[in-house]
Amino acid sequence: MKWIKRITRRDNNGSAVIGGADGPTAIFLAGGDGKKSLRSRVRTFFYRRSRKHAAKKITAGTHTLLEVAAYAVRKYKAVDMDTQNASYIEQKNNLKESLIIEHKPELLGTLQEIARPDFSDQESVKEFLKQMEKRRTFIADIPDGELGMDYHIFQISMQGGSLELEVDYRWDYFGISWSGDDKAMKKLKKISRDLYLYYGVSEKDIKEKTRRYKSLVAALSS
Repeated sequence: MKWIKRITRRDNNGSAVIGGADGPTAIFLAGGDGKKSLRSRVRTFFYRRSRKHAAKKITAGTHTLLEVAAYAVRKYKAVDMDTQNASYIEQKNNLKESLIIEHKPELLGTLQEIARPDFSDQESVKEFLKQMEKRRTFIADIPDGELGMDYHIFQISMQGGSLELEVDYRWDYFGISWSGDDKAMKKLKKISRDLYLYYGVSEKDIKEKTRRYKSLVAALSS
C-alpha cells in the first residue's frame, strides 16, 4: 500500500511540517545545512516548472463545500464516514488542534507555545515530542462547544485503494488524502484533481494567491 499525506505548510525556518489538517503535533524535519544535491535541484526545477504550467491553466469559478460534497457523493459514490470511526476521530482531533492553535490559542494556557528542539540533542527532541503529545491530549479533551465544528469525511472506495475528502463547513476547511496500490493511485489522483477543480478558486483567490489557490496549484502540478 502507498499513502499520500499532504505536506501542508512550512515553518519560519523552512522545515516541513507533516500531517493532515496542518498537523501541528507532527514531527519537524530538520532543515539540514541548506546544501542541495544535484538530484534535489533538478527535482525542484521541474516541480516549479510544473506549478507554473498548472497556474496558467487556472480560471475563476467556485463551488461551496456543500456542493463539493454533493458532487463527490453523486459522481463517485462517496460515503459520509461514521463519526465513531477511529480514523474520523483522529483526523477531527488533528483539525481541532490546528483550529485552536490558530484561532483560540488562549484555550491552551501554558501549552500555547512549545519551544523548538535542538535536533542534535536526543533528550531535547524527546521533550519536544512529549510536550506536543501533552498538548494534543489536552486539546482532545476540550469540549467541542468551545470551538464549534461541522466536520465530515467523505470516503471514496475502489478496488486497491480509497480517497478521503475532509470538510468542515463551519471553518471552510477542505483537504484530500488517498492511499492504494499503483493502479488505484492513478485513478484516485485524477479524482483528487477533479474535486479540487470543482471546488475551484475565485478571482480574488487568484489575485491574492490565497491558500485555496495554492492548494489547487499543488493538486494540479503533483
